[in-house]
Amino acid sequence: MAHDGQDMTDMTQTPILPDLLTLTGAAIPAVENVFCRARVAVLELVTQDGRVSGALVEEHQTAAHGLAWLATYHQSLKQMQRWAEALSAKGKFGEIEQLLHQIAFGEYLHQVAGGIPMNQGEVVRLQDLGLGWDALSGFQCNEVQSLMAQANSQAARTRLVELMQDQFGATMFGASGLEEELEMIRDQFRRYSIEKVEPNAHEWHLKDELIPIEVIEELAEMGVFGLTIPEEFGGFGLSKASMCVVSEELSRGYIGVGSLGTRSEIAAELILAGGTDEQKAEWLPKLASAEILPTAVFTEPNTGSDLGSLRTRAVKDENGDYSITGNKTWITHAARTHVMTLLARTNPESTDHRGLSMFLAEKTPGTDQEPFPTPGMTGGEIEVLGYRGMKEYELGFDGFHVKAENLLGGEEGKGFKQLMETFESARIQTAARAIGVAQSALDIAMQYAQDRKQFGKSLINFPRVSGKLAMMAVEIMIARQLTYFSAWEKDHGQRCDLEAGMAKLLGARVAWAAADNGLQIHGGNGFALEYKISRVLCDARILNIFEGAAEIQAQVIARRLLA
Repeated sequence: MAHDGQDMTDMTQTPILPDLLTLTGAAIPAVENVFCRARVAVLELVTQDGRVSGALVEEHQTAAHGLAWLATYHQSLKQMQRWAEALSAKGKFGEIEQLLHQIAFGEYLHQVAGGIPMNQGEVVRLQDLGLGWDALSGFQCNEVQSLMAQANSQAARTRLVELMQDQFGATMFGASGLEEELEMIRDQFRRYSIEKVEPNAHEWHLKDELIPIEVIEELAEMGVFGLTIPEEFGGFGLSKASMCVVSEELSRGYIGVGSLGTRSEIAAELILAGGTDEQKAEWLPKLASAEILPTAVFTEPNTGSDLGSLRTRAVKDENGDYSITGNKTWITHAARTHVMTLLARTNPESTDHRGLSMFLAEKTPGTDQEPFPTPGMTGGEIEVLGYRGMKEYELGFDGFHVKAENLLGGEEGKGFKQLMETFESARIQTAARAIGVAQSALDIAMQYAQDRKQFGKSLINFPRVSGKLAMMAVEIMIARQLTYFSAWEKDHGQRCDLEAGMAKLLGARVAWAAADNGLQIHGGNGFALEYKISRVLCDARILNIFEGAAEIQAQVIARRLLA
């Protein structure tokens, strides 16, 4: 204990628990037991006539979504244990890594037992999952009790922030666990962010400007748009893990820059998975080189996440080409792109996803004076709080022409299935963007906490300030490991929609918490537009909405868990 007048930062003896990996290893089965019991209990709530009922899942939505969050925590702790054991085997499990690992378990075990925050106002507790206290029988072992009692202590958080200050300016706090080649890629894009992105990002945001085309050209030269496209089509053929690292570091500079490659990733995935050989040969090399920039045109004003209810129509004309009529909204980077991956209804008799088709709809890039010059197409900008560097638009189509050869896969009715095949990669990439935004919030907040003096000392020396910074670093590492695991699964040909969804779900919450706490550390200054943290807060908020709102994401995870 610190005596009266003793500064908390004087603690130099490490508070790491003995036999840490043994303790945390024993905690995994205890959490798994709670999850298994919760799954059985929720299944009983939502099963009718021997089958899971969609109506009952909706009626018991809190329980179903709570199960998704519990599963996410279980998988997160498993991946933290995997990360820690791998580092330990290499002799790289240092003090900062041990503290990150220890605090992660101490905090998340308490949340599993007492309530997992789905957001600031919704906490899911055991009773919501149909469980009583007996579900925590596995938590009564000495290992779990030690972690819950001691792992996330004030001393541990204070010591972690001391070590973070020693490493301030390093690429990250704690080893990522990735191989050296990926860390070299990280360093390359971190340098680019520091030199070209971070000095300009706030001005781009405040002026609500498009990211300069020169930045896109430089990123194209660095291979961003062809990162995961196979070499035979002009790309680099790198892993989804490399996409994570690049997205993370560019988003750390500015989420708009980190998101430039998202639409190229989605378009390339669509074409690789569902395109004809001719479409692959035609479009993939141009996407890889950024000769063409794509935009994703899926959402409609009255459908939101309910893509099966899309009403935009694609009707064949006398030449066999298509005429598109309808309205779309929340279309990112729509004005200056060359091609739209456009989802429309080709079967007018259908009322669900089975009548949808995907098109590679060509358009002419616009200018500031005339953003949408292509005949049959109009658009207007949607002014937004953050995520501004590419701009958002509403689009209208009235007899918009698409060549028959640009029907993806050459077959109608496959659009929804084709789109679903891209969601794993899109959500992995979004999780990586969230990590980058969270890391940016931590960078900015830590610098401010060191520089700002109040009551005779730096803010970082106050326990509740350092505690916020510590928990930011811990949760960033948790989200990072979950995201890397989902990327590993994708790279090894394994189905990972569950893990990718979990990574996106957790990463978005972590980014918002980091931005919110970062602004709190700034106090009143954080509310001023001139301070960068105000931009990061606005940028972080979208992560819980796009690429699947948190509620939809939890619903999808729950349906998989209950299937």
